Amino acid sequence: MQYPLSKFYFQVDWGGTRIGFHEISGLDKEVEVIEHRISNSPDFSKIKMPGMIKYSNITLKRGSFKSDNEYYDWLDTIQLNEVERRAITISLLDEEGNPAITWKVNNAFPVKLQSTDLKAEGNEVAIETLEIAHEGLTIQNN
Repeated sequence: MQYPLSKFYFQVDWGGTRIGFHEISGLDKEVEVIEHRISNSPDFSKIKMPGMIKYSNITLKRGSFKSDNEYYDWLDTIQLNEVERRAITISLLDEEGNPAITWKVNNAFPVKLQSTDLKAEGNEVAIETLEIAHEGLTIQNN
């Protein structure tokens, strides 16, 4: 019997140090809808056609580490209209550690960096968040 994949076993190749990420969201691909009505159409409604493809920004969360400035260094590459763009590969792994589903992100660059919140009474791990924009997402079921 085959079971659905667990979502907690994944890896990310983001062009930086190979460390584990806590959470990834925004792996969305959407086709916008164009509505059109021909002026002499006998139907009193619009037709719908597929339009441009739209991608959400991707959010990467990971634990904060002492002396680790990779998120900051990547964000600091932004100079006017120039930025270091990266190809990012996100893989959901099967029980043996092999990629089962792979998301390939094209021309990604950072747009927002959020440091951890601080709480004197908390006992959680410090999490930093990086939001990236990109120019395309392909999904491969292996």
